[in-house]
Amino acid sequence: MLAILSALIPTFALIVLGFILRQRKFLPDAFWPGAEKLTYYVTFPALLFSNTARADLGSLPLAGIATAMLGTVFICTVLILIAKPVLKVGNPAFSSLFQGAIRPNTYIGLAVAAALLGEAGLTVTALCVALVVPTVNVLSVLACAHWGDNDRTPGAVSLLSDVLRNPLLMACVLGIGINMTGFGLPPVLGPFLEVLGRAALPIGLLAVGAGLDLSAARRAGGPVGFSTLGKLVISPAIAAGLCLLLGLPQVELAAVVLYAGLPCSASAFVLARLMGGDAPMMASIITVHTLVAIVSIPILAVLLHVV
Repeated sequence: MLAILSALIPTFALIVLGFILRQRKFLPDAFWPGAEKLTYYVTFPALLFSNTARADLGSLPLAGIATAMLGTVFICTVLILIAKPVLKVGNPAFSSLFQGAIRPNTYIGLAVAAALLGEAGLTVTALCVALVVPTVNVLSVLACAHWGDNDRTPGAVSLLSDVLRNPLLMACVLGIGINMTGFGLPPVLGPFLEVLGRAALPIGLLAVGAGLDLSAARRAGGPVGFSTLGKLVISPAIAAGLCLLLGLPQVELAAVVLYAGLPCSASAFVLARLMGGDAPMMASIITVHTLVAIVSIPILAVLLHVV
């Protein structure tokens, strides 16, 4: 337990520091959108691209990882749809609960994988990103279009274009493509991307902390509690069951389960606001998920015996 906490405390300390810096106005508010943009479009793609480009993908059970990860997403999707009559919330609120059930915070996921599982876990998590990001983006847009308070129905071409332009997905796809050629990264480009990628985790985690809204967390009610239980407990339990059923090795199992137990991504708030979801509830979900994850992720790590 001590080893796990020693590995994870720096990760969550960065989130807390980001929150404190934002609250104390140590940096101008205009800094944080720029930091998020830099992370999303530059440093995290560099990290994902360089990692997948040089990873030993041939040794990984790719079919098993894909089945377990996508299987978890689709089972959680079915469960939240089944729960809709029980939750007794309006359609815009349900669209936000839907996002909360399936969207993971990739920034925290990569940081946790790097801290607990090293390079091998980071590679598996990068594959999870490549699989899950396009899937949950499509499902979330469709949910907001159907249940959100808006007149926007995205066309198939527009939706596909948005997914294909996602920089995290493209970084993984391009990295895997380079990997499959067998040539690897050139001498100068490889070290450059590696150094650039090192900035991804600290900047990304500071931005996560800066985006927390404690006032929104205080407004949280029963549906947000249900969402938190589903995303941080039920989702990783489903992933663990699928991994065991598929016989995935320890590192792959741990990476998939930890990824399934991540809090909801802050990007869900943007989509909720743009497509008529319940944005205040979405802010509550994101904040409560993130705060509870400070406890739930170490517990998951202990149960998985990752250290």
